[in-house]
Amino acid sequence: MSSAKKFKLVVIIAGKGLGSKIVAAAKGAGAQGGTILQGRGTAHPSVYETVLGIAYEPEKELALVGVEEDSLEAVLAAIAQAGKLERPGKGVCFVLDLARVRGVAHLGSLV
Repeated sequence: MSSAKKFKLVVIIAGKGLGSKIVAAAKGAGAQGGTILQGRGTAHPSVYETVLGIAYEPEKELALVGVEEDSLEAVLAAIAQAGKLERPGKGVCFVLDLARVRGVAHLGSLV
């Protein structure tokens, strides 16, 4: 049986300017850090305005946060609260399994 820690990747897509706030909340809940990327939504403006009832703002920020499995639920709750993800049109987050992780030397032989 392996003693390696299991990691998840939380991907968050939110409005422009929210990435730093979301990553800070994730760190406060146990994440080590994150990466913020600039993005642009591709939905037709009518989807925003007619279907969702919100202003057309295609500029997005994507935050990628690697999380130890033990901290996942607390981090997800903090992300949802910081990004107001329960409100329509505020963003979305989802979780992917990470099979192999390298580059986190500060965790020693646990990965």
